[in-house]
Amino acid sequence: MSKKLTSRAENYSKWYNELVVEADLAENSAVRGCMVIKPYGFAIWEKMQAELDRMFKETGHQNAYFPLFVPKSLFEAEEKNAEGFAKECAVVTHYRLQNDPDRPGKLRVDPKAKLEEELVVRPTSEAIIWNTYKGWIQSYRDLPLLINQWANVVRWEMRTRLFLRTAEFLWQEGHTAHATKKEAVAEAELMNNVYATFAENFMAIPVIQGLKTESERFAGADETYCIEALMQDGKALQAGTSHFLGQNFAKAFDVKFTSKEGKQDYVWATSWGVSTRLMGALIMTHSDDKGLVLPPNLAPNQVVIVPIYKNEEQLEAITDVVNGIMKDLRSKNISVKYDNRDTFRPGAKFAQHELQGVPLRIAIGARDLENGTVELARRDTLTKEVVSLDSLIEKVEGLMTEIQDTLFKKALDFRNAHITEVDTFEEFKEVLETKGGFISAHWDGTAETEDKIKELTKATIRCIPLDGKPENGACVFTGATSKQRVLFAKAY
Repeated sequence: MSKKLTSRAENYSKWYNELVVEADLAENSAVRGCMVIKPYGFAIWEKMQAELDRMFKETGHQNAYFPLFVPKSLFEAEEKNAEGFAKECAVVTHYRLQNDPDRPGKLRVDPKAKLEEELVVRPTSEAIIWNTYKGWIQSYRDLPLLINQWANVVRWEMRTRLFLRTAEFLWQEGHTAHATKKEAVAEAELMNNVYATFAENFMAIPVIQGLKTESERFAGADETYCIEALMQDGKALQAGTSHFLGQNFAKAFDVKFTSKEGKQDYVWATSWGVSTRLMGALIMTHSDDKGLVLPPNLAPNQVVIVPIYKNEEQLEAITDVVNGIMKDLRSKNISVKYDNRDTFRPGAKFAQHELQGVPLRIAIGARDLENGTVELARRDTLTKEVVSLDSLIEKVEGLMTEIQDTLFKKALDFRNAHITEVDTFEEFKEVLETKGGFISAHWDGTAETEDKIKELTKATIRCIPLDGKPENGACVFTGATSKQRVLFAKAY
């Protein structure tokens, strides 16, 4: 039986860490800063992958795979990218171990096996991919090149947290090449829209689409689009980014094409990605003190059925009915699990499925068979009702949509209630400390002001909203002229 979770109100960070472990999503590994994603957690990630992969392919992208290792000289080719990731890089310097003569039974690095060139373990793949693209692109006929890869990357983080920030994590990264700036910008915007659609329709998480400020952009990008979400503790979480890279990487790796007019030019590029960080967003947006709450569209098991019985004869009779229910539910593309384990009592099973966020639970016993009914319990509202077997399938089908919509609306209402407009720095600090959430404020557009606000409050500019309307005002910190509000928040 799992232990009771710390309440969110008491210690949100502790609640999150306990939930990830107790719900069997992931655990810390023997490798510092790295995690083991357990089967239940990976099943959720697989559903995310499947939906995103479908969306990528529907927009014309193909999957490929590139090496984990990047020669240091290639990594250095695009200076801003190299500088931006340098402090997080793990580097391979040797290729062999040998027995240690001073410590029997132990191994050491073979000093004679030093690599001629050090290899960076990819923190991101632009360098190796653009070096490859040089051989793939010669003509306008080769464009656009729309490639995605599902991979792992390594960023040697000092402070780690399961799913939110780990030294190694899983993600997808799209890397595209285009003949014109207009096409590349349109691609970056398109993929940011894909991420927003996925977050809202599948994760039930409302997001704000925006642009990053220059200091918050991806290293090597001319523009970074993003989707920003708000967690229950009032902190923001960057849920996805899409970058317009200009011709920076094409110039760094000499990737040119011959146009229809016979002229040579550098290609235009984008890159975009989301990671297992989305698991953290999913957990923190919907879950409660009893455990995980999953939207039906991403739940590994949308329905679980628990039999209540006293003897084998009753179990057999219940199982006959359950088999019919499962067949009917699966015909509606609803995933269902029959929990007929005889090693746990029904109460323990209820607690486990509640902790793991299964959207709907059906309990059925001998008396239910007599009455032609079942007990239906919703995870999102923690409500129960007795439902006729005759109407059960239709009821469950309707609840799949209702629960998905309810979770989104609840998160949207919370987000909207936590966007606060302020006009003075005193208001800014007060809202940040007492209410949290997004703070909509005027900013003078300078990195100096952005850095000073971050230094004083730990709040950063999460984005310049794409749907923001022009509005003349005065910077909340300096009083200088401003033409649009931006969104500040403390963030993960």
